[in-house]
Amino acid sequence: MPTTGESLCVQLLGPVRAWRHGREVVLGPPKQRAVFALLAGRANDVVSVEQIIDAVWGGDIPQTASNGVHTYVAGLRRVLEPERSRRESGDLLVSTAGGYALQTDPAAVDATLFALRHTQARRARAEGRLPEALELAESALSLWHGEAHSGVPGPFAAMERTRLQDLRLTAVEEWAADMLEADRPVEAVTVLLGAVAAEPLREKLRWLLMNALYRCGRQAQALEVYAETRRLLRHELGIDPGAELRVLHQQILAGRPVTPAGPGTSGGAPASWPPGGGTSAAGMVLPETPRPAQLPSLARGFVGRSRELAHLERLLTDNEGRRGASTPVAVIDGPAGVGKSAFALELAHRLSEHFPDGQIYVDLHGTSMQGRSLSASDALLQVLRSLGVESSRIPADLASRATLYRSLLHGKRMLVMLDDVLSADQLRPLIPRGSSCVLSTSRQRLGGLAVRDGAHLLRLGPLGTQDALRLLGCLSGDRLRHHESVARRLVGLSGGLPLVLRIMAETVAANPDVPLASLVEHFAVEHGRLDRLAGGGDNPTSPHTLFETSYQALSAEAARMFRLLGLFSDGPITVSAAADLSGTTEAEAARTLALLAAGHLLVEAGGGVYRFHELIRLYAAECAEREPLTHRSAAVARLLQGAGAASVA
Repeated sequence: MPTTGESLCVQLLGPVRAWRHGREVVLGPPKQRAVFALLAGRANDVVSVEQIIDAVWGGDIPQTASNGVHTYVAGLRRVLEPERSRRESGDLLVSTAGGYALQTDPAAVDATLFALRHTQARRARAEGRLPEALELAESALSLWHGEAHSGVPGPFAAMERTRLQDLRLTAVEEWAADMLEADRPVEAVTVLLGAVAAEPLREKLRWLLMNALYRCGRQAQALEVYAETRRLLRHELGIDPGAELRVLHQQILAGRPVTPAGPGTSGGAPASWPPGGGTSAAGMVLPETPRPAQLPSLARGFVGRSRELAHLERLLTDNEGRRGASTPVAVIDGPAGVGKSAFALELAHRLSEHFPDGQIYVDLHGTSMQGRSLSASDALLQVLRSLGVESSRIPADLASRATLYRSLLHGKRMLVMLDDVLSADQLRPLIPRGSSCVLSTSRQRLGGLAVRDGAHLLRLGPLGTQDALRLLGCLSGDRLRHHESVARRLVGLSGGLPLVLRIMAETVAANPDVPLASLVEHFAVEHGRLDRLAGGGDNPTSPHTLFETSYQALSAEAARMFRLLGLFSDGPITVSAAADLSGTTEAEAARTLALLAAGHLLVEAGGGVYRFHELIRLYAAECAEREPLTHRSAAVARLLQGAGAASVA
């Protein structure tokens, strides 16, 4: 797509290529092209080094990855701006704090231009300007020159290939519908044959192809397409064609006229796909299936977080974004007891009016000790059943269940809340395509979802003092109304964790005859504090139990580091001290500390320094007792020896 009027033109819809002032630029080896494709797909946005590493290497990250990114960026700068001296910063590929940005007109990137023209075609269609809609759609589709991000490695390129291909097929479907509406079925058939070959399980494409063939006078071929569809769906998914395909089949058998569109529509596709009123693309959801409304009730006394709520609400309801038809995804992460689920539910109820087709809720039990974590396949089974699909009609394997799930939600605006996610792999199959929305919570920082899936990540921290006081006052009745010093003392002991504040408020309200000073002393003594916050009995939501589930999810190496840090839990934790305690290199210690911080068992204080949250500090000290005495003694000896060597130096 070279254009002399643009200083830089980029092709992502095919082999990744670039032109500068009309001349093609040799972008270099595959991983260097992968870095370029990522930056071009997010033109003018800053992409951090960590995001680039995740996009190019995924989970198989070599120790040299960071240096590799800098090498590839330097290589791109040399070929994009050969006239630039090595000391100049350059105008195209610029460095910012912690990352890089490719400065260019987004419309000079073919993938962005495709999404723009597709949107314009939809607008023209909605306003009744059919010839203009066809022209814009054809202009958009003409930008494709093969598989998107072809020849580029890495998880980001793989996800973009899938996303852009889905958007392309949607554009083809809408163009074909308009061609039928314009009484031009012969031209539509050729394109639809290629699209069906590329995506054989997409029933909407087959509906359009059968319709176009029949209207061309090719009745026998239209019936053969239906027979092939039925054989394929039964073999691949164990299901029959959907209701719309079956109706069209009967119309063709009877030789009845078939309108370009299904009943009550103005385009060439069925009224909705999957059809409205609860009928799925596979024809398995009964018409009386109710609109799902599965969100649990809101937590009593939710306070604060106004800025974070407004920020995510704006991001998740903005349909004018550059990513076109991609599903907005948000992941709220934070330590145990910080109120992630309560926050997500508050946000979900606020968002529900923006997603009129319903709300789906699944607790994935990623960190639960009350049974195993729910796999993506089991979660899809639960969701499909809740949408009215008979158990006997649900495919057995994960990929087929995900395909059916996406088909059911295609064309709908539905809110999907996934609570307590353990990993990105558990979440990804549950992300539908199109205009639905996914809201999830996790104790892990799922950074890979930001790069590969465009997810919005929000880290939730403890409540500030004023919000914590409001929550404590709201839940404890009148007892603390005139005792601000007591309330502030309790807030300090809670560390700002809403779960702990709720336990404290319940204890205060349930013991009106116990002096407040005694209750404060009850929580203030460090020894046994976590047990006293259990709220009585074997409480699965006590801080101790929740911290234990986070600890059990650690790798053996990270768990050992956590136990040893419990010996050194007061004050800041440096990489060198952690290396001394664990008897590892500083590079290994830094990686393990980063893992603990990603799991929110440590707080990163900046500059390679970490610290414990107050209550997790107490839990770490308990865990230290699980380490054999000889190992503890050796760790302390290494720490003292390292400190002595540092003081001498």
